[in-house]
Amino acid sequence: MSTDLQNRRIRLASRPHGEPVPSDFLHDNAPVPSPGPGEASLRTLHISLDPYVRGRMNDAKSYAAPMEVGDVIVGGTVSEVVESADDSLAPGDVVLGYGGWQEYSVEEVAGPRRLDPAAAPVTTALGVLGMPGFTAYAGLTAIGKVRPGRPSPSPRRRVPSAPRSRRSPACAVPARSRSPAASGRSRPLEELGVDVALDHRAPDLPGRLAAAAPDGIDVYFENVGGAVWDAVSLSLNEFARVPVCGLAANYNATSLPEGPDRSGALMGQVLAKSLTLRGFIQREFAPTMFEDFQREMSAWVTAGDVRYHEDVTVGLDRAPEAFVGMPRGDNLGKALITLS
Repeated sequence: MSTDLQNRRIRLASRPHGEPVPSDFLHDNAPVPSPGPGEASLRTLHISLDPYVRGRMNDAKSYAAPMEVGDVIVGGTVSEVVESADDSLAPGDVVLGYGGWQEYSVEEVAGPRRLDPAAAPVTTALGVLGMPGFTAYAGLTAIGKVRPGRPSPSPRRRVPSAPRSRRSPACAVPARSRSPAASGRSRPLEELGVDVALDHRAPDLPGRLAAAAPDGIDVYFENVGGAVWDAVSLSLNEFARVPVCGLAANYNATSLPEGPDRSGALMGQVLAKSLTLRGFIQREFAPTMFEDFQREMSAWVTAGDVRYHEDVTVGLDRAPEAFVGMPRGDNLGKALITLS
């Protein structure tokens, strides 16, 4: 590949304090390198915007190493192979990789997974048929013990949270025993596969939730936290199960919330109601569940049992504003950047 090509990149310029601002992102260019042995050069087509990336901007110990100042912002990508130093990939192949916020990337051939554009739109590999969809599937089936088409482990209602990047899969996995879902915007209920959609910003959310689920809540898929958790926790039934994969309401927080320490009350609930609160990162379930997920979720999408929505922003330069807008609720569905 000619090194005359320039790679447009967006790098971490400084660690954000609270909500990221434009000066936290550095837009620059660099020559596109040629692939070495066992590598391929990829041209980015689509970039996944995910809330967890905000945590990696901080210099704090977590389940994934923090980015260093100066690093290209991380993220899943769908890319086209431009040049390959390995016979397993050829120019023109479309692959799922982890190129981040840049126009070109060089990745080890063992990493990217070849996609079939004829089987499904390639962007679904970043959403409903990819990591976000698998997170919903693993959390609800392995921890929530919800299985579509099978009898409920309890006759009471189940309420998955409706995170913006995982809303439809999280609602649709248990769709055959339809449930209320917390929602930030109005969408047709049949599209979500739920009986009731609630505005998670409503000041009377606890009352609305109690009215929507008068028999209480057995399963709550948690990746929001904040006021949504406060409302849901009041309605949890005995033996309720809470898969926890994120706390998006807290990602831009710079200090602990005001008010009394409520950890004692939470632990009292855990004890009195025999609650299961189980944090997880989807990768722990991938070795045993990912093939089942791909088969089942693909079938559900094809049959229309799972419907998904993508919120597409065109242009690499607009990635920061789209990323910052996610916690505000600016997107509807899986947030993607498409490079023109």
